[in-house]
Amino acid sequence: MEKFVKLTGVAAPLPVVNIDTDMIIPKDYLKTIKRTGLGAGLFAEARFHEDGSENPDFILNKPAYRNAQILVAGDNFGCGSSREHAPWALLDFGIRCVISTSFADIFYNNCFKNGILPIVVSPENLEKLLDDAGRGSNAVLTVDLESQEITGPDGGKITFELDAFKRHCMLNGLDDIGLTLEKASSINVFEKSLADSRPWA
Repeated sequence: MEKFVKLTGVAAPLPVVNIDTDMIIPKDYLKTIKRTGLGAGLFAEARFHEDGSENPDFILNKPAYRNAQILVAGDNFGCGSSREHAPWALLDFGIRCVISTSFADIFYNNCFKNGILPIVVSPENLEKLLDDAGRGSNAVLTVDLESQEITGPDGGKITFELDAFKRHCMLNGLDDIGLTLEKASSINVFEKSLADSRPWA
C-alpha cells in the first residue's frame, strides 16, 4: 500500500449528504475482484448519461476537477452496503483523500486498508473547505498527515484528529498484510518452535 504523508492536489466539492456506496460504484461494476479499472465506474450514474455520454454538469467531468485527488463531501459519506469496491474505485480514479463531517463505519475503515485518508471535520470547517474547493483550478489543498493539518489555497490551516494507530499505518503504508509482515521474524520463530516441539504435526 502506498504511504500517505503529504498530499497536495485539486479538491473537488461534492456537497451531497448520504452519498452511499452504490452511488460511488454502482452494482453493475461489482463483477470483478480486481482493484484496478474501477475508476471508470466511479459515480457512473452521475458522471454519465444513459447513452454513455458524459454529464458535463457533474463535478468530476468539469475540466478543473478531472484530476482531483481530494473530495470534499457532505455528511455520512460511504453509507449503504459494505462493498470494498467503493474505495477501490475512488483510488483507481486518483482520489487519495475524502473530507466530510462523518463517514459510515465500514467505508471509513476500508479506506485505511486501501491507502485513502478519510478526514472528519466540523460542519464549520467543511463549509470553509467547500468554499476552497469551489475555486476550480485554484482549488488546491495540502493535506499533511504528519502535522494533521489541511492548508487551503490562501494559506489558512485546519487541524484534524485521527486515531494514532490508523495514522501510523497510513504514514508507513501498512495494510493488514503489511502489519502481519512486520511480525514475520516473530512468526518464523514461533513456527520453528512449534515444529520442533510437535514434529508429528
